[in-house]
Amino acid sequence: MKISLTFDNGPDAQVTPGVLDVLAEHAVKATFFTLGRNLAVPAQRAIAVRAFEAGHRIGNHTFSHGTPFGELQRPEDGVDEILKTDALLGDLVGTERLFRPFGRGVVGPHLLNRPVWRLLTEMKFTCVLWNCLVREHTIADSWVSTALAMCDPQEWNVVVLHDIALTGAMQQLSLFLSELRARSADFTQDFPLECTPLRAGVETGPWGHLLAQPRDN
Repeated sequence: MKISLTFDNGPDAQVTPGVLDVLAEHAVKATFFTLGRNLAVPAQRAIAVRAFEAGHRIGNHTFSHGTPFGELQRPEDGVDEILKTDALLGDLVGTERLFRPFGRGVVGPHLLNRPVWRLLTEMKFTCVLWNCLVREHTIADSWVSTALAMCDPQEWNVVVLHDIALTGAMQQLSLFLSELRARSADFTQDFPLECTPLRAGVETGPWGHLLAQPRDN
């Protein structure tokens, strides 16, 4: 199986450095979808720099992680969220701008709106969704078996974990990676077509179901 390992909502001063240590120990490269409000703290942005310099990819996961863009009363506010985070990322975007919408773990029309879609297209973002959301913070001590059961049937898993200080779930990360290695998992920083509605600003298929009905007409 293929594994695209991703972490949302960091960087977190308490958790992300330990996550980076574990990833280095297991020789795994991941993608971190970061929040702008965390990057605005110099010490936390320094952690993102460390991740980038270690070969991990750094993506944009909104500034505030407050309201899914399809539910905003002012759709253009989503544009501001992306641009503010993009500016804070700076050179950490690497060779490809990556964006992951906030949607409470569910894929649907609440994820995006038309102004945001236009921006992502114009700025040539790759929009990355998921197909293996573990919700490890709700089962901190037992999430590894749940995650493996989700991964096993799928050929290519885009796994979402969270490098944030909630329940200590990341203490189980090394076990998870060991179990995946035992299954001969192939770790990659690429993403499957079915999880990328936009690639470098180009729509990959009929993804209109991700867009809220426009309020800006």
